Amino acid sequence: MQKNYDVAAYVWPAYTGDELRSRIFWPEGIGEWETVKNAGPKFEGHTWPRKPLWGYVNEADPYVMEMQINAAADHGINVFIYDWYWYDRAPFLENCLNDGYLKAKNNDRVRFYLMWANHNVPYIWDIRNSHVDIWEKPVWYGALDRSEFEIIANRLIEKYFSHPSYYRIDGKPVFSIYDLKNLLHGLGGIEKTCEAIHWFRKQCEKAVGGIHLQLVMMYNEHNFNYTGLDRDALSVSSELMKQVIKQMGIDSITHYQNCHFLDIDRDFNDILTDSIAEWNRLDKSYDIPYFPHVSVGWDSTPRYREYRPGIVKNNTPEAVEKAFRKAKEYADAHPAQPPLITINSWNEWTETSYLQPDDVYGYGYLEAAKRIFTPKEQSNDKQRKSNGNLKLQTL
Repeated sequence: MQKNYDVAAYVWPAYTGDELRSRIFWPEGIGEWETVKNAGPKFEGHTWPRKPLWGYVNEADPYVMEMQINAAADHGINVFIYDWYWYDRAPFLENCLNDGYLKAKNNDRVRFYLMWANHNVPYIWDIRNSHVDIWEKPVWYGALDRSEFEIIANRLIEKYFSHPSYYRIDGKPVFSIYDLKNLLHGLGGIEKTCEAIHWFRKQCEKAVGGIHLQLVMMYNEHNFNYTGLDRDALSVSSELMKQVIKQMGIDSITHYQNCHFLDIDRDFNDILTDSIAEWNRLDKSYDIPYFPHVSVGWDSTPRYREYRPGIVKNNTPEAVEKAFRKAKEYADAHPAQPPLITINSWNEWTETSYLQPDDVYGYGYLEAAKRIFTPKEQSNDKQRKSNGNLKLQTL
């Protein structure tokens, strides 16, 4: 029997110039495409520069997003997880979601949910200043107090959670939180955070039938901070994490990027082995679902003037396809939970972790997803594996 999977790719909504505050970082007015366009090699054999086959398109344009939605759905990507930001008492980078995806006529083909990216913003998005260590005075802080938390909660409920294409689990809209430490810091500690979350749940129950709260697992015994955004994501013990997650009533966990919890300055297949081990550890450690995560790669050097250590090696479409297959096998082995798989990402170009087609691998990553996750290709994949076993038996 063929099975449908909820294959969710994170979306970095910075590929537009329509958000005026984005010109603080990218003054040309095309969003972070400016960094992609100007990126060059940092060492001999470096796979940058790279160019998008679709061009430097405005992802806040509904016609552009109709094309991208069709491409995603045709290749088995049926959920977008939009990074969602709120800084300096206002939303930031909502244009790609509000004006692009939500105005696309075919957005029923790919559902969406939000991940509140509530991290602080240093200067790494601005290549002119990304080399300067000014973390203590970021552009914006991500922590919010209770009054501002209520403002954004009401905005989320009214503007997004009731949309027919919003992704739900057990009938409840899914909302993911990126930075637990910033959440706790802004709301005043665990007790007050639990009070705020309880209020949020009550509001959602009245308006949209509840909420499924998901937490991004940045915290582990190790924090590598390859991103440059997560210096304050201090390492904490597994026991403390379990206690906090239980007390807050978190409904599920997943990851955003392998670089948050693994040494990624090595071969993709070695990373995959350790990633699968982490899936299984979290599955055994928590009473709530862990949804498996695949990161396409990592290389954030386009955001810097100089070489920055931490680059995934040999993350070819064939290698990533193997990771997709392992994630599918994990979902199959957990039939009691929704078949959700998260992927980094749809379009994190300057972190070199994206599914969109480029001039290096073409549609390779999308074709890999299609072979694993679309029903017709699932049958073909089973047949290929069966033929391989048959050949082995006849040797």
